[in-house]
Parts: sequence; C-alpha cells; structure tokens
Amino acid sequence: MNTYLRYILLFFSSIVITPLMAQTTTEFSLDNGLKVIVREDHRAPVVVSQLWYKVGSSYEVPGSTGLAHALEHMMFKGSSKLGPGESSRILRELGAEENAFTSDDYTAYYQVIARDRLAVALEMEADRLASLTLPEDEFIREIEVIKEERRMRTDDRPSGLAYERFKALAYPASGYHIPTIGWMHDLDRMTIADLRNWHERWYAPNNATLVIVGDVQPEQVKTLVTRYFAKIPARPTPAAKQPLELAEPGQRSLTLYLKTQLPSLMMGFNVPSLASSDNPTEVHALRLIGALLDGGNSARLPAQLERQQELVAGASAWYDAFSRGDSLFVLSATPNVQKGKTLAQVEAGLWQQLKHLQDTPPSAAELARVRAQVLAAEVYAQDSITSQATQIGQLESVGLSWRIKDNDLAALEAVTPADIQAAAQKFFIPTRLTIAYIHPEEARP
Repeated sequence: MNTYLRYILLFFSSIVITPLMAQTTTEFSLDNGLKVIVREDHRAPVVVSQLWYKVGSSYEVPGSTGLAHALEHMMFKGSSKLGPGESSRILRELGAEENAFTSDDYTAYYQVIARDRLAVALEMEADRLASLTLPEDEFIREIEVIKEERRMRTDDRPSGLAYERFKALAYPASGYHIPTIGWMHDLDRMTIADLRNWHERWYAPNNATLVIVGDVQPEQVKTLVTRYFAKIPARPTPAAKQPLELAEPGQRSLTLYLKTQLPSLMMGFNVPSLASSDNPTEVHALRLIGALLDGGNSARLPAQLERQQELVAGASAWYDAFSRGDSLFVLSATPNVQKGKTLAQVEAGLWQQLKHLQDTPPSAAELARVRAQVLAAEVYAQDSITSQATQIGQLESVGLSWRIKDNDLAALEAVTPADIQAAAQKFFIPTRLTIAYIHPEEARP
C-alpha cells in the first residue's frame, strides 16, 4: 500500500469511526412487534421521530397502483381523536416540522420537534395507526390532489415522464416497474375501500419501525413509546417477497419525443443491491464506481466527457445499493449541442468509459480518492439528526440492519482495483442494459 493510500484510509477511519462510536444507539421491541431504535444526539434540544412502514409501491400489483402513496396522503385526514388536518395544526402551533414520503420499498412519517414535546408527536402517530378514519368525502377531494400532483411531477414534466417510462422498461420482472404515484388510470378507479383494505393489511405495529434520534434518553423514550403504542394489537401481514429481477433480461430500448429543449439519454444496467446480492464486495465496488464516474469535478465523466472531449453538457451516474430488491446502475447525459454532438456520440462516449473500467483497473491512488469521497459523505450525513434517522429507517425497512453502517468503512476498504474491474466486466454488458433516447418534440420524424 503506498503512502498516499495509507494516509487517506487512516485519516478517514479516524473521522468516521469516532463520531459513530460516540453516539449511543439503543434497540428494543414491544410485545406487539413494533421495533424501536433510539439514537442519542445531544447537540441541540431537538428530536426527530420517524415511523416507517414496510410497504411501498413495489408491494402493489397491476391494476391497483398508487395505493401506498394515496394512503400516505389520507393519513393526515383524521383519526378517532382528531379531525382532518388537526394533527398538522397542533404540530405547527408547537413549532414542529412534519411530513411523509413514499417510495418503492417503504412509507414513512416524521416530526422534528422540541425534545419536551415528543410525547405529543408519539401520541398522534399511535392514534392514526390504531384508529385512522379514512372518510370518503376527504378521499374524493384528496384523490384529485394526487392526480394533479401526478400531472405536475410526471405527465407535464419531461424528465419525470422519461424516467417513469425508462424505469417501467428497466424492471421487467419486479414491482419496481410500478411508479410510486401510480398510473393515472388506476388513480381514476381507486376507491376508499381500496385504501381501507391497504391500511388494514399493512399498517400494523409488527410491520413498522419507530426511529427516534436527538436529545433524548432511551429509558424515557421507552416509557413514552410503551404508553402510546403497546396497546395497539399486532396483526398478520401478507408475505412480501423480495423484488428480484432477471439477471440478463436482454437489451431494451425506447425512444421518446417530449416537450424538452435538449436531447438526452439514460442507460441503466440491472444489478443487485446489498439486500439481494450474495457477494457484497460487488455491491461496494458498484458504489465506488458510481463515485469514480461522477464524484465531483475530478471524476471521470465531468473531467473527460465534459471538459476534455466537450462531448456532453452534463453527465451523471447513480446507484442505490440499499433497496429491498435488485437495483439499477444508471448513467445519464445530455450532448453538447453547441459543439454539434449527437446522442449516438454520447452513447459511444459512455460505453468507452465503461470499457476502460473493464480493460484497466483504477490506480490505487484514484481508488483511495474515490473511497475518501464516499466516506466523507457518510460522515457529513451524521451532522443532521434527520439524516441519521432516515438512514436507520431505510436500512431497517429494506431488510437490512442499521448496524451494517458500523462496518461500512471496512467493507469499502476491502474493495480492490481488481474488484472494480471485475464488477464492470460482469454488470456493464448489453444483455443487462435498458437505454432511453429522449428527443425534443419538434425532432419527431
């Protein structure tokens, strides 16, 4: 190991491990199956409370899409103790921040609140878990809000529409091809009975994880959680199979003409995640490849394709290693039209970058720099109690453990240049590829 690499690894081991060890994380479960994870962070008298349910759009089936997201909206529309919108009003008056989000893999609700008001947030969260009312008149109004959200974020937004169509093609075998907001024709025929059934099936304490991070003591939290959640009975939930993909579905492509000013393309390769892989080293290698290609100005895509070759106006790479099932490694780029560059040239340039990874492993110094960037991002995430809670909740909700982050440094350190090359050779092949060509509408032949 050269001196530069040794210095980088020693430096980041000191700044990553020390803050995490200084934070005490406690885990316990109630008799009804609710898992509770408490992390102490006493830097400010504030706490974030997040309740995560193990259900998202990948749990849905054709013909009944958008249920997870629609129920998220309806969770604010009243319970046995409070009418529609009252919980939000109370939290606003207490100076709290609240919201919710839905993804392929989970649905989560959170409050950021002063530490001495945590009991209020927990009481209201438990109340809507146990006794959500789901009034039909509220649903009739809210489903129109959801439809408008779909129009604004997807149907009338070229980038959103392109990614939705791309993703639907890239996941031929799993529920990940379903858009989280749902298809419009399914929103049109959704009923309040559908949502009541969805809530009954999935919203149970034994299918949830409560994450609390901030200026709290675990025993005090346990007392509050027991007071408000312990009486909610556990319920059987449906078996949820992991969303797995075909390893090599064959090359797929689509061409779209949308209301956009510039052409662009997306290339996605079917790859495993940490939850679905039997070889974690490959997953960590893909994480580092993402940073190697698109980890700041010194990364290969901006340095070579944008500045050196002037081939693209912009390019990016991303990969979610922490999904419940198989994942995608995605590249996207916009040609430098001012230099007369085309989508075909950009596609060839991206393949050239991938082939270089396959033919030549990165140097130890480049890999050390990239690893340092990934580790730095992990460290910076600890500055926010919300980011800490979200990381914990996400890992738990996709079937992993929050404890894996304790070993993240060692896992990334173990990846060698040869591992990078091997992952590129295995995964960046045409039979795993979905490619989308996006053209301005006026270019339609």
